[in-house]
Amino acid sequence: MRCSRIACAWVGLSMALWAEPAPVMRLDECLASALQENHRRPLSRFAVALAEAQHRQALAGYWPQVSAKAGYERLSDPLNFIFPAENLQIPAQSVTVPGGTMTVTIPANAFAPGFPANSIQMPVNFPAQNYKTGAQTFAVPQQNITALDQNLATGTLEMKWLLWDGGMRQGLREQAAAQVAMMREEARRTDLEIVDSVTRMYWGAVLARQLRQLGQDTLARVESTLQLTESMYQHGSGKVTRADYLENTVMARTLESMLAELEKNEAMSQAALANDMGLAWNASVQPADQEVPFAPAVQDLDQLVATSYEFNPDWDKLRDALRAAQGAVRTARSGHYPKLGLTGELHRWWNGGYQAGLATDQNQRGWSAGLGLEIPIFDGFLAHNQVEAALAQMHQVEQAQYLLRDGVALQIKDLVLSLAAAAKSGKASQAAMQAAAEDRVLNTRAYQEELVDTEKVVRAQLMEALMSAQHFKARYDYAVLLSQLGMAVGREIGAHLEPSR
Repeated sequence: MRCSRIACAWVGLSMALWAEPAPVMRLDECLASALQENHRRPLSRFAVALAEAQHRQALAGYWPQVSAKAGYERLSDPLNFIFPAENLQIPAQSVTVPGGTMTVTIPANAFAPGFPANSIQMPVNFPAQNYKTGAQTFAVPQQNITALDQNLATGTLEMKWLLWDGGMRQGLREQAAAQVAMMREEARRTDLEIVDSVTRMYWGAVLARQLRQLGQDTLARVESTLQLTESMYQHGSGKVTRADYLENTVMARTLESMLAELEKNEAMSQAALANDMGLAWNASVQPADQEVPFAPAVQDLDQLVATSYEFNPDWDKLRDALRAAQGAVRTARSGHYPKLGLTGELHRWWNGGYQAGLATDQNQRGWSAGLGLEIPIFDGFLAHNQVEAALAQMHQVEQAQYLLRDGVALQIKDLVLSLAAAAKSGKASQAAMQAAAEDRVLNTRAYQEELVDTEKVVRAQLMEALMSAQHFKARYDYAVLLSQLGMAVGREIGAHLEPSR
């Protein structure tokens, strides 16, 4: 009766805390939901988007850069220049006018009315003549010439195209592409971590429910034994004493308090599973599986290690980091080489309608095109040291590859050995659980015939619960290790395992 009252109280508390029953979901449904709702995925996806945008920025260096500029200026005063005053020295000279003939037109009525009656043309001969001029000075006064009006509007279209850069753009492109690949591997690692975390939480919720059920069953058996002890104490032959009854009572109440803790653990495991799936803090999910699967398998260590070198995200990420370091070396070496670029410009400007000075039609519009060459001569050994730094970083990544290769192999070896140990522990605890259950049944029957002491019956019941809990925990440990092995390898490893015999 006491157990029933506790169960009813817990059900009432659960209904008060959870307005709606927690949904029941399979592991694959939980994983699908987590990969849709978990908040860690958008972070990794945005990191990939950022790296892709930076890669496109690096590719922009291969295209011509075209820009347009426009502007308007109001000058405080018109732009001018002063032509200074000066004296022009003109030397003495003789000017000869050669003789010749010219035609003279005499208009009508030139001498008297009616004479000549009409205009006539007649030739006139003149002799050659010499004119002499003396040396003289011609003074030119100072002149203030307006070059530009106060109002100036301009429009310019510029183009620059880098034709040769010594490998700088190629190095930047390689670095950006490697960064994209690294971020994608990081996103894949995030997915693997989410899958591993949800898998462990799912089987943890199954384990918590099994332990809670085990606690309830054990408490029910102890309560039944307590009622039998009370009956035998009051109406039996006297072999069962009040001390046996009191010890049994203490044990029952202790298990009752432990059951409350197990129920709390079950509720929290279901909430933790929902949280890992990306659901709200007050959500809860019940696992559909009733027990943790336990199918020990033989692991091929060499094959798993080889597979990890192909699919492990950390290994792939380090290979991409090496590509990025090689691109950095190429970029640094470009500092030793010249750079060649094509430039061009179209311009048009307006000067408030002013058409003199500099504001001529020829100056106001035009274009230019050219080639620019930049040759590094001496930079204080900057490019040399940049190359040395990039090479050192590349060699550092190469050495890290060796360490990671051994580390991944050692990690997988540890997981494989742990799986083998967990498989043995699971098989042994399963046999112990079955033996403890049989022992509990035999002792219970003997106790009903007053053939064994109360302590032995209670001990058998507790031993069965302990062995069952150990077996449930061994199954959970095996499932967790299998999930961690899948994350270390970088893919589902079920195809690489063979059932043990």
